[in-house]
Order: sequence, then C-alpha cells, then structure tokens
Amino acid sequence: MVFSTLTFVYLFLPVTVILYFLLPSLKAKNIILTVMSLLFYAWGEPIFLFLMLFTALLNFVCGLLIDRTEGKKKKAWLVVSVVLNLGMLGFFKYAGFILENLSALTRLNLPMWQIALPIGISFYTFQSMTYTIDVYRGDAAVQRSFYKLLLYISMFPQLIAGPIVRYADVSVQIEQRKTTLQGAANGITRFLIGMGKKLLIANYCGKICTSLLAEGSSGTVLGGWVGLIMFAFQIYFDFSAYSDMAIGLGHIFGFNFKENFNYPYTATSITDFWRRWHISLSSFFRDYVYIPLGGNRRMQVRNIFVVWLLTGFWHGAEWNFMLWGVYFGILLLLEKFVFAKLIAALPKLITRAVTLFLVLMSWALFYFTSLEELGSFFMRIFGAGGGAAVSDALLTLLENNSLLIAVCILASLPLGRLVGGLRSSMIRDGGKLENVALSLNLIFNLVVFAVCTVVMVTETYNPFLYFRF
Repeated sequence: MVFSTLTFVYLFLPVTVILYFLLPSLKAKNIILTVMSLLFYAWGEPIFLFLMLFTALLNFVCGLLIDRTEGKKKKAWLVVSVVLNLGMLGFFKYAGFILENLSALTRLNLPMWQIALPIGISFYTFQSMTYTIDVYRGDAAVQRSFYKLLLYISMFPQLIAGPIVRYADVSVQIEQRKTTLQGAANGITRFLIGMGKKLLIANYCGKICTSLLAEGSSGTVLGGWVGLIMFAFQIYFDFSAYSDMAIGLGHIFGFNFKENFNYPYTATSITDFWRRWHISLSSFFRDYVYIPLGGNRRMQVRNIFVVWLLTGFWHGAEWNFMLWGVYFGILLLLEKFVFAKLIAALPKLITRAVTLFLVLMSWALFYFTSLEELGSFFMRIFGAGGGAAVSDALLTLLENNSLLIAVCILASLPLGRLVGGLRSSMIRDGGKLENVALSLNLIFNLVVFAVCTVVMVTETYNPFLYFRF
C-alpha cells in the first residue's frame, strides 16, 4: 500500500509543500517534486518503482530517437515505444487472465501466474505513450532532460488515480510556471473538497452498497435498486474525489490539470455522459485510437467497437469489463444511427431519466465480475428472483441514511459551480464581500479538514476502487 491517508496528509504533503516553497528556483522545485514523487511511489511499491523508472527511460530514449530520425525510422521508434509500453501493461495486468482463459479453452493445465498489479500502471503507461506520440506528431517538443520527463510520468498528485495528463498539456508548465500563495490556497480548497467527497460520501455509500449487493438473489427488489444506486454514487464520488485532489495538488505546485468530471449524472444521452465522465480517458481513446483508425471518415462502426472494447479492457482483466465496454459501444451506435432525432426531440427530463437508467445498468455490469451473479442480480431487481419487494430492515436503513442520500443527490448536481461562481464574484468585487468570501472559504476548509481527520482516525473502511486500474 501507499501512504496511509493520515501519513500523507499530516507528514508527506506538508513536508513536500514546505520544501517546495522554500526552494528559490524552478529547477530546484522540479527536482524536489520529482524526488518526493519517487519516494511516494517507493513507499508502497519499492520493487515496481524500477518498472516506472524503466518506463520513463524507455520513452525518454525513444523520444530522442524519434526527434533525430525521419521517415520509416521515425515511425519505427514510435512503434517500439508503444509496443513495449503496452507489452509491460499487458504482462502485469492481463497475463493471468489470458492464461486462465487459454487453459479453459484448450483444457491444458497451464501454469497460473499470480502477478501483483503495479499501482497506477494503466495511468502512467498511457501518459508515457502520449509523450512519444505527441513528439512524433509534432504536438510537443522533445524533452532533453530525463528528470523533467520523469517528473511528468511520476508526479504524485495524479500518479495512481489520474486524471490522464497529456504531455502536450503540461510540457510548457514543467519549463515555466508560477507558484503563488493564491494558487496554493485555491488548490487546498479543491483538495479538501476531494478529500471530503472520498471520506464523507464515497466511503459511506460503499458500506451501504456492499451490504445490499452482497445479499444476492435472497435480497429484496428495492434493496437491489438501492444498492445499485449507492454504488453509482460511490464510484462517482470516489473517482471524482481523487481527480479533485489531483487537480488541487496541481494548483498548489503551479500546474493546471484539466477537469476529469463534469456532473455526469445530469447527462442527456450516453454520448453526453462520456463527455462528462472520466474525460481524460475518453478523450485519450478518441484522439489516440478512434481518430487514427479513421474516426467518422471510414469504418466508423468498427472504430467505435474497437474503442469501447479497449475501454472496457482497460478497466480490468475480467469478462464483465469487456461486456461493460461493448454495452456502451452498442448504446453509442444506437444513439448515433437510430435514435439521434428522437433524443433531440424529447424533453430533457425524459432523456436524462433514460440516460441515468442505462448508466445504472452499466454499473451492475461493472460491479459483478461473475456473470452468474450478474444474472441473478438482474433477476432480483426486475422481480424475477422470487424475493420480497421491500423489508423493514431496508426501510430502517433508508431512514437512517436519508441525509447521506440527499447529500449525494445534491452533490451530483452543478450546485457547486454556482457556489464557486458566487465566491469568485464576491472576491472580484473586493471590499467587505471579498473578506466575507475569504472568511467563509477558510471556515469551510477548517470544518472539512477537522471532520475528515476524525473520520481518518476512527474509520478503517477506506476502499479505493481505482487501485486495480
């Protein structure tokens, strides 16, 4: 495991920030940020630190060779980089899955490898590939300093949970950026928002959904629906929380990472949902897979299926993830070629409700790795499992967690954007309004930090859904 939350918040992060702001030059700041990022990763996985270092060195060398060569040689070095990056990802993430299925298919007693999955390998592998691809395309200048490329690949704010940061988006910021107290203050607020979403919302949703979904076919119909809805809240607040924390930490150190979520549960279509959910992943597949395959110009149906099969496979070496990806691929094809005019004509309230229902069904595919359990769950929630519709225990659970459910619903809506806009306008107006806004912001930060600290000390339930990716 990486740092415990308490160790990270009370030791690692303060030491890193203090050292960073004490150092005068940007070069020194970059070096200390690189060193602390390597320490962060080595704390939990010292052996796999060498894998990440090798990945950085591989792409550094390939980037230099791509820059120095032309024609087929230039493309050959790009192919070497991509193949080796995907090869390492495939070995650690998918070798066991492939051997298991080959063994079942051929009825041979193949050895089953139990290979530990390096934390964050899917994220830093994709980031590494964006570097060599961007250099090949001419979208970014080659990086001639190894430690600067290593900083990009290993940067701890987004190392283990994203968002996927493209080299072209931060290359200039590595070379020149300003770190200010105002930026750091804004970053602290964003970080605390993410920490609050994780510890005060996602973890409690996880407890409820785990207990309800573990009931299997013996549970109630309503309990299955509530469990699925709470899982939808858990995965959103869990993953968006880490994106918030990464973006906030980036602001502290002068980096501007792009947004990764945009209130996806308000989407009016599946296409709209994927413009709002895990934006860095969907845009990666669009720009580095879908468009190079031909995009909308040729073989569009094939391109969509390839992208969504890969999207599902990226999430995990299980059949349910591939089924999850194919499910979204089919929905997107239906939206584009069959229902586009109908979706445009229907009221937004209806399209939002239909989209939310379809997304909920996808989370069932995502949650149950066993296809047998998945089938039993669908029978349960649609009343074919023979279980009761509701129970007294479930009603008590709903009553006891009504505040949490209300918070989940409100926090899934763009109310935070309105609050942030009001705060910004108060600060721009200056005078007393600015002082009020800053005071309220400070009170908010202190309250969230205090409550989160209490939870960190007293609670042991702290799952991280995206460690497996």
